Amino acid sequence: MNGKFFDLPKEKQDRMINAALKVFALQGYRHACTDDIVREASISKGLLFHYFGSKLGVYTFVYDYSVRYMTLELRTTVHTKERNLFEVLRQIEEARTHAMRNYPYMQMFLDRCETEDVKEALLAVEERKAALQEQYDSIEQQIDYSRLHAFADAQKVRRMLDYTIRGLMMERFREDTFHPEMLYEEIAEYLDMMKKILS
Repeated sequence: MNGKFFDLPKEKQDRMINAALKVFALQGYRHACTDDIVREASISKGLLFHYFGSKLGVYTFVYDYSVRYMTLELRTTVHTKERNLFEVLRQIEEARTHAMRNYPYMQMFLDRCETEDVKEALLAVEERKAALQEQYDSIEQQIDYSRLHAFADAQKVRRMLDYTIRGLMMERFREDTFHPEMLYEEIAEYLDMMKKILS
């Protein structure tokens, strides 16, 4: 990646980053096309390749950028002393909402990367993927599952909540207008409901 990319005006940087995030999130690495990225960003193909060299270069950059950005949001928003499952999940979603205000497709892109099956893409982001997972693992260790109701299977509760959150996100992204704050409020309502039932 050409370091001079960061000399560009922030608006142009974000336009290129958001275009790449959107195309990779919706199409995956295999089917993503640099023509779609430049069209979405309203730039020339030559400019894209000047800064990133190749499709893999763009993918690697936006993945690294997303991990750094999301990690910072998580560290800032998720309180290290919080032990309640539902509050921790609420704070994670708050961090994601902060990120999606500037980069609407960032979380969808990171989720899509989890199911990526192209070897060159997997190898290119392997180290950064591990760094993001370490951050989530650290947050996971905070949670005291003994606070759940005696009848609740902690592992099943967690999976159910993860599926609900991802499902809501995918549903909202299908709409013409996506509002991170509205998604956050909806997720918070589900978390509040489940907290009342299971705590």
